[in-house]
Amino acid sequence: MTSLSDKKAPQFIRFLLAGGIAAGANFGSRFFFSLFVGYKSAIVMAYGIGMLTAFLLMRGHVFEATGKALAPQLLKFAGINLLAILQTLIISVVLAHYVSEAAAHLVGVLVPAITSYFGHKLLTFR
Repeated sequence: MTSLSDKKAPQFIRFLLAGGIAAGANFGSRFFFSLFVGYKSAIVMAYGIGMLTAFLLMRGHVFEATGKALAPQLLKFAGINLLAILQTLIISVVLAHYVSEAAAHLVGVLVPAITSYFGHKLLTFR
C-alpha cells in the first residue's frame, strides 16, 4: 500500500493522497467548528484547515521543499489553489450545458488535480 512517506511511490500518487487527507481534514473539522460558529463560518474555517493541511503535507512529503523559504511558497500555493477553484467553477458551469451537472462537476474537480500538481511542482515548491 502506498503512503505519503513512501518515497518510492510516484509523486503524483503522493500528491493525490495528500489532497485526500487534506479534504478529510477540511470536511471533518467543519463539524468541530460548527459547535462554536454558524455553518458558513465553519465552512470557511474548515477550508483554512484543509489548505494548511494540504500545504504542510505537500511541502514535506510530496515535493520535499522544507528547506526553502516558507512565505513565497505559501503565496504561490494560495494563488494556484485560487486558480484551481476558478477552473473547477468554469469547467463545471460550461460542461453542465452539455452533460449532467454531476458529470460536469466531476470533470471540474478532476482537471484541477492535474493542473494543480504541475503548478505546485513547477512554481510553488520549486
